[in-house]
Amino acid sequence: MNRNDRAIVALVSLAHGMVHTYELSIPIFVSIWLVEFSAVDLGFTQVGVTAATLGVVVTAGYGLFGAGSLPSGVLVDRVGSRRLIRACLFGMGASFLLLAVAPGLVAVTLALLVWGLAASVYHPAGLALLSKGVEERGTGFAYHGIAGNVGQGGGPLVTTILLLFLDWTTVAALLAVPALVAGVYASRAEFDETAAVAASTDGGERVDGGRESSEATSGGESKATSGIDSLAEFRAESARLFAGSFVLVFVVALCSGLYYRGFLTFLPGVLESVPGFEPFPLSAVLPAEVARAIGGGSQLVRPERYFYAGLLVVGVFGQYAGGKLSDRIDVEKGIVVGFGALAVLAVLFLPVAGVGVAPLAVLGAVVGFFLFFVQPFYQATVAEYTPAGARGLSYGYTYLGVFGVGALGGTVAGVVLTYAAPAELFVILAGIAVVAAGLGAYLVRNERPETAAP
Repeated sequence: MNRNDRAIVALVSLAHGMVHTYELSIPIFVSIWLVEFSAVDLGFTQVGVTAATLGVVVTAGYGLFGAGSLPSGVLVDRVGSRRLIRACLFGMGASFLLLAVAPGLVAVTLALLVWGLAASVYHPAGLALLSKGVEERGTGFAYHGIAGNVGQGGGPLVTTILLLFLDWTTVAALLAVPALVAGVYASRAEFDETAAVAASTDGGERVDGGRESSEATSGGESKATSGIDSLAEFRAESARLFAGSFVLVFVVALCSGLYYRGFLTFLPGVLESVPGFEPFPLSAVLPAEVARAIGGGSQLVRPERYFYAGLLVVGVFGQYAGGKLSDRIDVEKGIVVGFGALAVLAVLFLPVAGVGVAPLAVLGAVVGFFLFFVQPFYQATVAEYTPAGARGLSYGYTYLGVFGVGALGGTVAGVVLTYAAPAELFVILAGIAVVAAGLGAYLVRNERPETAAP
């Protein structure tokens, strides 16, 4: 990668890691909130706190995380990515400071809404910046994804370790600091946001990971090249996008979000009832003197939280493999393979959990791999089926599906776990993955558009 590529990848990787650090630390807090809060005081009535209740609360924040992606995508095409990424980082830091002083579940919900609004800016801004500013796009997506996985695994792991010694409000306050520091860095970074598109237009160079890019030429551009100026243009550009195969890519992304959120939101809670995941004192794994010296002699280690964090860390390898393969194979085939594997793994999860912790650890690692293996493929597929000028808008719609509609996976999981059982939840997750794999197979059988414009 050249200097501009490296500068962009460094910034978006840092921001991506921050976004997912906070996103996937929230389920760790969910298991605490189930014990911490017994009721939600709405003023005129009180509602008991259950998995279903917290599913709705978490869905509110996660839903805004996705719903805000669409207007953010429009803004990206008008004002560029840098400003939005900076606002995202400062906003996330502020939201966790608010979470740290939340006196009840209503205030927790408000803090999660602030986080969702701030974080919603990132994916349209970051992915549009990668797709238009980085010439080695597939490699850029891979490194970007790895950074996200470091946040996804590292955030919950750090949160879990801190919770051994500190209460959850203090941990939330400490977690706010990295985003604020990253926001300062984002304010000072320098790069050309459209270097890859400009290179293709001016010199006919190969961009987008080595493929010949027709989308950067005048013949492949849409009106969104200069940004959307009115509601009429927004409707027109949206119609152009959904008139073609992008609508299928959008549904694949939506399925990814439902599976991702449905699987992860209550995973620590599901594992609490699995034999072998019983909590044990910290002194059981450390010499008693050492445990007492660090203030953790009476603290309980909760294995399910480490399993959850480890599963997310393994996603680094899936993200890297998917990013590299998206430059070498048809992205549609990667969707079929990845989601097909996730369907099988969902069916096997609970039966393997009944066998023992060791087999479940192996299966969990494979789930972590494929859960993130699919992401570079649908991200790259969006770029294959959309024009460069509407890239911000297209990623806005994509992450409206992934994190907006996909946030309903948390509500579905909470309701199923409250009124049914984990077995039913995993059957539903398998069905969602089958739908995504089927759409990928349809795209494989149908010829890709000659240009990126619908």
